[in-house]
Amino acid sequence: MSHGKRSHLDVSADALTISFEFFPPKTAKMEETLWQSIRRLEPLAPNFVSVTYGAGGSTRERTHNTVAKLVSDTSLKPAAHLTCVSATKDEVDDVIRSYHEAGVNHIVALRGDPPEGIGTAYTPHPGGYQSSVELIKGIKAISDDFEISVSAYPEKHPESASIDADIELLKAKIDAGATRAITQFFFDNDHYYRYMDKIRAAGITIPIIPGIIPILNFKTMTKFAASSGATVPPWLSARYEGLDEDPQTAKLVSAAIAVEQVMDLVDEGIRDLHFYTLNRADLVYAICHMLGFRPVNHAKN
Repeated sequence: MSHGKRSHLDVSADALTISFEFFPPKTAKMEETLWQSIRRLEPLAPNFVSVTYGAGGSTRERTHNTVAKLVSDTSLKPAAHLTCVSATKDEVDDVIRSYHEAGVNHIVALRGDPPEGIGTAYTPHPGGYQSSVELIKGIKAISDDFEISVSAYPEKHPESASIDADIELLKAKIDAGATRAITQFFFDNDHYYRYMDKIRAAGITIPIIPGIIPILNFKTMTKFAASSGATVPPWLSARYEGLDEDPQTAKLVSAAIAVEQVMDLVDEGIRDLHFYTLNRADLVYAICHMLGFRPVNHAKN
């Protein structure tokens, strides 16, 4: 992959696709915030929106309800996260069938995090799918209509022995039926570029969409990054120095950082971007506006 600079001014939004990730709300207040964010971002006509699944399958019902409402009440195309954790094959298969019946034909298939959270040992359910590869095969066995996205890790999965081992697993997921990968978030684009060089050298040709996380709270994000295996570069920490009690300036800094990151990716020829919204619309909306996206009036009433 060549990393020579080009001008992003030459790229129109028509040449780009965006997608957004949301998580199911735990409270009535969080639900209100979620749907305000969805309504704010819906007119940007994303390629799809994904809805996460909590550790240990803890949000199974709320995930399904959020996805079902996206189908019935919006113009958006939802992709439902699904994991192997804390469920039998029959239970997972029931969820897959219920999505199919609801008109959802895109699943983000993941092994999932242990019920105790990231950093604890993962133990497969004795009567469940043992891995993401098995889960993908199970989804395809129920209906070949499903589009399946999977995860990818530019800085390797925290539990993986190496990036090469990660790439071998990604190959197995593709062989099982995956057609797209979405990366863990990262802040140094060179991690993504080096990863893509290795991925393509390994003969993997599916889209590997970079995952972007606008920073809503630097301290919270730092803890999240540490548990997720994502590096926080020193230059990034330096930009937030002295802003602990100045959230308004921190928000402007976050917008500038995210815009710099996505513009660099676009300059390098990346045409698909996935945003981890954390159920907040403002920063993501601003970034997409800078990329040239404008509201499209085709939302359902």
